[in-house]
Amino acid sequence: MGRGRRHERLARHPTPGPKNSLQHWREAKSIPTVVVNYIFVLVARLAPALPVKAWALRRIGVTVGEGVSWGLEATPDVFWPELVTLEDHVIVGYDATLLCHEFLQDEYRTGEVVLRERAMLGAGAVVLPGVEIGEGAQVAANSLVAEDVPAGETWAGVPAEPVGDDGTATE
Repeated sequence: MGRGRRHERLARHPTPGPKNSLQHWREAKSIPTVVVNYIFVLVARLAPALPVKAWALRRIGVTVGEGVSWGLEATPDVFWPELVTLEDHVIVGYDATLLCHEFLQDEYRTGEVVLRERAMLGAGAVVLPGVEIGEGAQVAANSLVAEDVPAGETWAGVPAEPVGDDGTATE
């Protein structure tokens, strides 16, 4: 895991012509696949029981470890959920979002999102494609995670940065 290296791990998919890459999403994923993914994403977001959430996530290809807690309204990537890995005892907070794609003007990019064992993602946090959150790491609520979070560290902010025990940024 190397800090700031997420862009090196992304797969780049050029798209032709003057349209932006989001206009080409049907060339990347079939409509039925996205519809089925979306239905299971809704179940994972709204189901009150953690085993039902884990079941729904696994149906669309998310790797879900033992004891994962998936918060209400949390959302995995609907296009590439198979690129999400949640190791044992991960906590994903209320309304967090795990993105495995980014649509740009002339290309789209895809990358894995990995939350290692006992990692914790706070409410409303957004994780960008290609990011790994290390074992036992914590990400504060409403943070934007644009680079890897090393094991055992606490990060917060937009973009997320390391913070000390007193909540202030560290160098």
